[in-house]
Amino acid sequence: MLIVDKKLTRKELSEIALNFFTEMVKGIVDVEREILAIVAEMHADLESFLLERGCCQKNLWGINLYPDLSAESFIEYDSMINIRPSQNNRSRGVEDPILREKIKNIVESKIDA
Repeated sequence: MLIVDKKLTRKELSEIALNFFTEMVKGIVDVEREILAIVAEMHADLESFLLERGCCQKNLWGINLYPDLSAESFIEYDSMINIRPSQNNRSRGVEDPILREKIKNIVESKIDA
């Protein structure tokens, strides 16, 4: 598991993907602290990793990154950890467009297009 603290290129992300799901990298974004954590088999593992480092669960959202796809398809807002009726998110996706945009901006600040 890795917290992205220096900007990665898509090529570097693609090389990371080869070690897990070949074309995809699982990630978690802390929308409050603007943290991106990647590299795990399950989003829940990354969630635990960030919780142990002081993040708050309500700010953590699961995504999948596809480094070889176009900008529109690069981020998939899909994870079991996103199902949160208490936060008005009843699906695996991130339903709030403002929150999706915030996640997108954080990812783009950590990974070159």
